[in-house]
Amino acid sequence: MSAGPLVVEIICTCLLAAYVLHRYSDVRKQRVLVTLTTFIAWYFSFMIIFILPLDVSSTFYRQCLEDHSIVVSTTPTTPSNNTQVPETSTSSNITERSLQVLQNTSVTSPTHTVRPGCLVPTSHVPDHVLPTLWHVVYWTSQVLTWLFLPLMQSYSNAGDFTIAGKIKSALIENAIYYGTYLLIFGVCLIYVAARPDLHIDADKLKVIGVTASNTWGLFVLVLMLGYGLVDVPRSLWNNAKRGHQLSKTHFKIAKLSTEKTEAEEALEDILEEIKRTAERIRYNHPLRKHMDTILAKCPESMRHSVRGNMDDFEEYDQPQDTASEKSLVKLHKKVIRCLQIANRTQIQWNNLIQKAQNLEDVEANDNNPNKHFHRSYGSYSGVFRAIYTPTVEWYWKCRIRAWVMMIASIVLMIFSFMVVWSECLFFVKKPVLSLFAVFIDIAKQHYDYVYIEFASILTIAYLCFCAYYSVFQIRIFNYYYIASHHQTDEYSLIFTGMMLCRLTPPMCLNFLGLIHLDSHVTSVNNQVETSYTQIMGHMDVISFIANGFNIYFPILIVLLCFCTYFSLGSRCLSFLGFQQFIGDDDMTQELMDEGAELVRREKRRQERKADGEARRKQWTERFGDGSSSSTAVARDIPRNSEIRGKYMVPRSPDENDRTELLRQAEPVDYTEDRSDLPGYQSRPQSSRFTSSRSATRPPKGIFDDI
Repeated sequence: MSAGPLVVEIICTCLLAAYVLHRYSDVRKQRVLVTLTTFIAWYFSFMIIFILPLDVSSTFYRQCLEDHSIVVSTTPTTPSNNTQVPETSTSSNITERSLQVLQNTSVTSPTHTVRPGCLVPTSHVPDHVLPTLWHVVYWTSQVLTWLFLPLMQSYSNAGDFTIAGKIKSALIENAIYYGTYLLIFGVCLIYVAARPDLHIDADKLKVIGVTASNTWGLFVLVLMLGYGLVDVPRSLWNNAKRGHQLSKTHFKIAKLSTEKTEAEEALEDILEEIKRTAERIRYNHPLRKHMDTILAKCPESMRHSVRGNMDDFEEYDQPQDTASEKSLVKLHKKVIRCLQIANRTQIQWNNLIQKAQNLEDVEANDNNPNKHFHRSYGSYSGVFRAIYTPTVEWYWKCRIRAWVMMIASIVLMIFSFMVVWSECLFFVKKPVLSLFAVFIDIAKQHYDYVYIEFASILTIAYLCFCAYYSVFQIRIFNYYYIASHHQTDEYSLIFTGMMLCRLTPPMCLNFLGLIHLDSHVTSVNNQVETSYTQIMGHMDVISFIANGFNIYFPILIVLLCFCTYFSLGSRCLSFLGFQQFIGDDDMTQELMDEGAELVRREKRRQERKADGEARRKQWTERFGDGSSSSTAVARDIPRNSEIRGKYMVPRSPDENDRTELLRQAEPVDYTEDRSDLPGYQSRPQSSRFTSSRSATRPPKGIFDDI
């Protein structure tokens, strides 16, 4: 008996939740309360996943003790002392007294043998530890997901300028949400009250709430698993194909280009509206402090332009069209949302461009005879740069990685098939058709607790990974958008915390059903329940939920897996006008071509920028960058036009797409001889102007890259 494995898993789960939170959120910019509640929601959800296998092994240990105590009581024995086990003893009393019975009992019957004893699991803890832990973890997560997190979602996006105002707006926005809860709970309560064989008390009300929560969570779990069980192995298989991955990246770039343009336009509109409002609200206006709060969230250049146009000495005179506090609240809410979308799309654009360039580098280096990986820009500067040489990088990216992904995809395909098979047939008791129940039962016969815990962790971790993968892939009109590289906004972070808290408990109950450790599945009277099941309760109150929905509803996973495999959802969205990556669609091909052109354009822009930086560096090395030497630099600039062009620094290397398109047009040379063209008539020019232009005109082609 040792608490070491439990402590290690608690610490590792904490580190995992912190890493995921760091990857998707920006802790430095978001509110501390949002960070704390999201971390608790993710941490407790992960804790349920990794500690439940310890509960499973402890349950088999208690089952072993109870089986031995039953065998002893049904065989003639010669006890050394009068030790009796009451029939109404609890599981903890059964465990303690069963140990005493095993120690003080000798078997005399040759037909009934008692095993010499049950091995204690290495991770076994006292009986009161896991129930206490489940109480804290489960009820904290439930309070967060159903009461506190929805309120914080609305609070994070509220545009009010005071805490009381934000709370009021959040309560009003969630009135329908909480009203739906009360309606469902009232229906369940009326159903229970109408049955004469049931009596309502505090425990029954608790079970009603747990039943409603688990039913909703199981419904969402079927949707998430039906998508994740197919898409997770398929994504690995497609990532092994470089051509497919590059085409999909080009498609995403084309789609993101539209979103990025729309986000920039929306941000420009809202900033222009803020500028007009700020010009009406002067320094001595009663709402000036609210206007300063809005301006603090705007870009620095915009704040300087607003302050430059304002006259702080102008006396305040109430105009007819002055802004009100309500309009400023709406404006504040808009600017928060627009800034979040604009920043996220810009980071995603940079990441997709870099990914496309890396994939193009892999294709370019695939047939490299030197077996050295050459990058378009820069070199690898990660943690393993000492051993990750260009040769190692070439072998990994061009030869090994594709095979590793394909093998991993095949393994996950087999695992997904096992999950779907077991989900459909886990309620069949004889013969046992659930594959996971068969594997666990074999280990239970030999009391191999290490294998039981390892198999349980592997199974439930894959279930959770597929479900959570679907949660992190959700895109709802830019309203919920989970983006890595610290670009997930507070609203979406809280949404993921809510989904994980709602999905994890029913998923764990579903896992216990898969391994036949739930008495409602096996219908075994003397089966010892896990501590988790004892806290969660059973679905005994509402019979149609207990007997039908929670057992047969997972069969719908098969239907959803077929729909995901044939991409029916993507095809329906594409038919409705939402562009989806479908290989045999003309619109998909057009977007892929557009994305490839955008990558080429971005690469040329980066080349010009790098060239400009190199020229600027050369200029600095030759003439220096101090202000005191500016006169000498101007005096020492060569007068020859070619030398001057060599040291000329481009004014703006970061040019927009419109300038790039204009540059791609063929330049017109107005100095060429056009006398041979039909209908051409030369115009007489003054020698004074002609000589002036010819004397000062630079040679053709020097400034073409500016």
